[in-house]
Amino acid sequence: MLAIGYSHEIVLVATLTGVLTVAVASAVGMMRARTRSEQEIARLKTENADLKAQADRAEALLDAEDQMVMVWGRPDEPPFVTGALGAASGAPKARGQFLAFGSWLAHESAAELDRRIAALRERGTLFTIELATKTHTFVEAAGRIGGGRPFVRFRDLTGERLAFAELKDRHRRLGQDVAAMRALLEAMPMPVWVKDRAGRLVWVNPAYARAVESPDAAKAVQANAELLDRSGLDTVDRMRQGQAAVHARLPVVSAGTRRIYDVVDVTSEAGQAGIATDVSDLERTQAELRRTIDFHARTLDQLATAVAIFGADRRLQFYNAAYRSLFGLDPGFLDSSPEDSQILDQLRAVRRLPEQADFRLWKRDMLSAYQSLEAREHWWHLPDGQTLRVIANPHPQGGVTYVYENVTERLELEKRHNALVRVQGETLDHLTEGVAVFGSDGRLRLWNPRFAALWHLDDAALANRPHIGDVVRACSSLYPDVPTWDRIKVAVAGLAENRTRLEGRMERRDGSVLDVSTVPLPDGATLVTFVNVTDTVNVERALMEKNDALEEADRIKTDFVGLVSYELRSPLTNIIGFAHLLADEKTGSLNDRQRDYAGHIMTSSQALMVIVDDILDLATIDAGIMKLDLVEIDIAGAIGEAIEGVKDRLDAKSIHLSTRVDAQAGTFLGDGKRIRQVLFNLLSNAIRFSEEGGEVRLRAERDRGALVITVEDDGIGIPESELKSVFSRFHARRQGPHRGGAGLGLSIVKSFVELHEGSVTIESEEGRGTSVICRLPERPQGGTVPDRGLTAAE
Repeated sequence: MLAIGYSHEIVLVATLTGVLTVAVASAVGMMRARTRSEQEIARLKTENADLKAQADRAEALLDAEDQMVMVWGRPDEPPFVTGALGAASGAPKARGQFLAFGSWLAHESAAELDRRIAALRERGTLFTIELATKTHTFVEAAGRIGGGRPFVRFRDLTGERLAFAELKDRHRRLGQDVAAMRALLEAMPMPVWVKDRAGRLVWVNPAYARAVESPDAAKAVQANAELLDRSGLDTVDRMRQGQAAVHARLPVVSAGTRRIYDVVDVTSEAGQAGIATDVSDLERTQAELRRTIDFHARTLDQLATAVAIFGADRRLQFYNAAYRSLFGLDPGFLDSSPEDSQILDQLRAVRRLPEQADFRLWKRDMLSAYQSLEAREHWWHLPDGQTLRVIANPHPQGGVTYVYENVTERLELEKRHNALVRVQGETLDHLTEGVAVFGSDGRLRLWNPRFAALWHLDDAALANRPHIGDVVRACSSLYPDVPTWDRIKVAVAGLAENRTRLEGRMERRDGSVLDVSTVPLPDGATLVTFVNVTDTVNVERALMEKNDALEEADRIKTDFVGLVSYELRSPLTNIIGFAHLLADEKTGSLNDRQRDYAGHIMTSSQALMVIVDDILDLATIDAGIMKLDLVEIDIAGAIGEAIEGVKDRLDAKSIHLSTRVDAQAGTFLGDGKRIRQVLFNLLSNAIRFSEEGGEVRLRAERDRGALVITVEDDGIGIPESELKSVFSRFHARRQGPHRGGAGLGLSIVKSFVELHEGSVTIESEEGRGTSVICRLPERPQGGTVPDRGLTAAE
């Protein structure tokens, strides 16, 4: 038993020893394998880093220039794209968008690139091409094989290479244009030729060869076969003097037949080129058309109906004798092919057109027939009583044919018939007066709506033909005057041998006023009319009241003028005279203060006298009794006299006055006193509102038959809000230290200038000064000024 147990322990120990040995060996092997794996991983990382660095360097080199590289791996894989092109090319940077070549390349370039890439990948065909982009630039594409892989490099073209690519593309497009033009010219049925500077043929089309009976174009050029004969060539040479292109219609023998050609010959630095168009058929057609037109013209000329034919250019092409006779126009005028509009103006001048409130609108409507597709009918009622039925029939090729039918007699017959039928209807219904016709039996026969409306009568009751007595009873509620109604009843139903008209006026209870009249008719009936004259009566009364008020105002104005003339001028004259006597040393000596007071009295009195004179002048103008004493005035002398009158004011404010009188100013027709007064007021106004030491400028010059006087100052100016009222009477301005006058100066200026049939304008800006411009005619026709009346501003 011990031996057995011992043997088991030995086996167990051996087993454990073996397991431990295997475990240790495995661990050692795994450690060695791990060490080798770590070394391999480190080597691979180093190699990967080197490869990545190389790729970064390569990509950096690609990015250093405006280029893109597209590389293919396996056939089933999409290409690898790196780099970027310049913004001018319009190439997208995203791979998917870049590979859609048609989105950024021109259509032809994109198709060419696709073909070249397919050949490169399938057969290894290398290529280098220039591609046009949609942004009108060029890029170069170079297809190569590298490392067994196809790739394409795209680069922007610059400098000479770009210029060469643009020139190449332009040459390609010009070549295409020339080829297309050459194909067109060769297919044209008209002969076309090109000559060198020596005049020899260098190219012709097949039609030219057929025209000169040559087998082909090359032999025609070789033989220098001319299409035009010597006379035609000489004609072209004569017409070419100083012209680059010649247009001529010439006879030409073409293919053995005499034809008519329209020849266009153009000269350039390289030589000559020409084309000939066969117009023989056109010539024959035009001749036939002329013969047809002449035949129709002779036919139309025999018609009694007026006919006029206008072409597409709206000019008269044909007229017959009836047209000339109808309107009485001068044959010379009609033969000059006048426009339709001119003929209408001429007809209007001789009153052969219907009268129109708006002639321009009517004429525009008549001329609209040229744009119409349908025939249009018009009725012309001429001032001489004739009536024309006008039919405007447009031509399909343009133009209009007018047919004028004189329907005066037919319409006259219709008018007479319609007048008999409608005399009891339309005429009465459209009158503003109330009308009633009573028969000889006194019953109502006719009435119009106005009659029923005036007397508030029922149409149904009137339709029963009531007697005059019944009508009077119905109307008495508005006008109960029995005697008036009795006279009307007698006039309507009386049996008097001599029937006379009866007239009167009714002032009704509702405040309206009617004029009533009875008119005996030939058939024994009586016409009774009622006219509402309420507005007329009211206006008449208002006018009478206004006339009384105007007469009273005129009397007051006359009294005012007389009062001012006597009550103010006389005392002022005395004050001025006594002030002169007081200031005179002969009447006694005065001390300095008394002498100063006397001077102020004279200055103030004279200023007041000027204001009174101005008021009298304005009142005289308003009364319409002022007349101008027109004489020849020397403008320079008048200006000098006005300056003399303001010299003391200029000296008082140290103001410089500059004058410039145009040498052509000379003389003009006017009232010397009033012109001097105008100049004096303008200068006084400029001085009053000028600063101390300022400047006033006066100019007189001729301008388009008028004398223009301008007075300018550099004073305080006029606010824009006051510009409209500066010519108002008694408009005095106070601005800072400047005190305005009585406010009559500019009003007097405007009145006197307008009395001379002139005008006054003013330009001013606050703080910049004022300019007053008076424009006077050289020869005024009269001496009155328009009656402006007194406005609120005055």
